[in-house]
Amino acid sequence: MTTSPSKPARLSLMWRIYIASWVVYGLFLSFADQLDLVAAGRLDTGRWLLTFASLFPSAILLTLAWPLTGFLGRRGYRLPTVIGIHVAAAFTFSVVSQTPFWMSFHANRPVSWYVWPLLYHVMTYLLGAGIFHLIRAAEAAHRQALAMKEAQNLVIASELSALRNKLNPHFLFNTLHSIIALTQRNPAAAETALFQFSDMLRYVLDTERSGSDRVTLAAELDFVRDYLELEQLRLGERLHVEWDLDDDAGDHALPALSLQPLVENSIKHAFNPHSRPGILQIRTRRDPDTGVLSMTVRDTGPGADPAALAAATGLGLRTIERRLQLDYGSRAALRVKSAPGEGFCVSVTIPAAPEESYA
Repeated sequence: MTTSPSKPARLSLMWRIYIASWVVYGLFLSFADQLDLVAAGRLDTGRWLLTFASLFPSAILLTLAWPLTGFLGRRGYRLPTVIGIHVAAAFTFSVVSQTPFWMSFHANRPVSWYVWPLLYHVMTYLLGAGIFHLIRAAEAAHRQALAMKEAQNLVIASELSALRNKLNPHFLFNTLHSIIALTQRNPAAAETALFQFSDMLRYVLDTERSGSDRVTLAAELDFVRDYLELEQLRLGERLHVEWDLDDDAGDHALPALSLQPLVENSIKHAFNPHSRPGILQIRTRRDPDTGVLSMTVRDTGPGADPAALAAATGLGLRTIERRLQLDYGSRAALRVKSAPGEGFCVSVTIPAAPEESYA
């Protein structure tokens, strides 16, 4: 994540550039004033210092244009009023800054000797004031962009929280329903299942309590194993699970409940409605070059027609897809592949880190 410099740092940089610009300008003007002497290999040091020092009043007085631009911006004056105030300030600046220079010489000078420097300093002021206005406009745009980014982050955080709140009760309700059904057939197994369920509930609550829903793939897989053991008690021989896991990907961070709803979706559609046995395959891989994690859940159920799948109103898969979009942008994806009689396959790709914002 990249961050922009703070406001004091930007202002400090602005004033350093301001001072450096005046120094460079003063050196240039001082040498330009003695081009004839420089060409002859001589330099009038006193004249050079006087020319250079004559810019000090202008450089100091022009800094007052900075608070003036801020005042005009806060008051919200119309453009003609702002221009009028700056024109008056420009002539005042020119007269005040030039007076010490004029007083250093005899008064017997032609009028043009006074007029041209006067107009020159008017233009200097207007240029400086214009630059100050541009800097303030850029600063206002920067603050507005930060405010918009902060508002966007709050919206995303709120939406993510709402999505998690939709997903968690959905999962909890289904699991409790399975345990209730089990108590009617095997009370002892139901008691064991309740202890497993308490561990699963702790996993969900811990992610909520921590304020971050990031977990490791290893933790998510342990959670899925507990869930499948509960379902195994209910489904018995109908459910056969095949694991194909990347042992090196266990530390990969991902949103909690990213894998379990994919498994739950297969249980719901491929195993619950049917009495025949089936296979559930869970596969994880992490690309060693890009660090992208892929998780695939495949079942041997009846599958679904792609058109019917697109029109489905199920919550789990859509919620996961939306969470991935909010967290990772286009770098994450959820893909579904299915056809009647060919089972159901869901693949999720998750990059190494959430999408970073730039302030």
